[in-house]
Amino acid sequence: MAGNILLRIRRGEEQKGHCEGDGRLILKSNITLIGMPGSGKSTVGVILAKYLSLGFIDTDVLIQINRQKSLQEIINESDYLNLRKVEEEEILKINIRDHVIATGGSAVYSLKAMAHLQDISTIVFLEVEFGEICKRIHNFETRGIAKAKSQTFRDLFNERQFLYRKYAELTIDGNKLSQEEIAGIIASKFRANN
Repeated sequence: MAGNILLRIRRGEEQKGHCEGDGRLILKSNITLIGMPGSGKSTVGVILAKYLSLGFIDTDVLIQINRQKSLQEIINESDYLNLRKVEEEEILKINIRDHVIATGGSAVYSLKAMAHLQDISTIVFLEVEFGEICKRIHNFETRGIAKAKSQTFRDLFNERQFLYRKYAELTIDGNKLSQEEIAGIIASKFRANN
């Protein structure tokens, strides 16, 4: 399998093949996937949950079920900040064990939501280059992406990369790997550390 695994310890220092303390990734009962829309969080999450015999939650779906509205409808009610607020509220309600959690791409804007996810899960960033994201999704304006109207998708991508890296405990380069391969890499990392 081609691809790079980059472990990032909480202090933000990058180290290949090394984890905190005794060289083990600090694991919690849940795994949270973060990354841009189109990075594969939902699909990889389902596959990963199957590989590890865990439950699966997609926070975008959770929001739509609980609010009875699409993400785009929530944005259209006022603005993109409305979706970010709703996303934070829904994430803070999550109180589960033994699940893979696929977050919306904007979850990283909420300090409270990310602190909660850090408490209950190990956070994995699915890192995919901008050009690859653009190949995967085409409905930027109607997909329910929480961004300012004046902000380009490229600007949003650049802005979020710092936040994804800030919170990631494990970063997977998802540019050239299949979703099954990505899930397999994550699963093997977690099996090896349990």
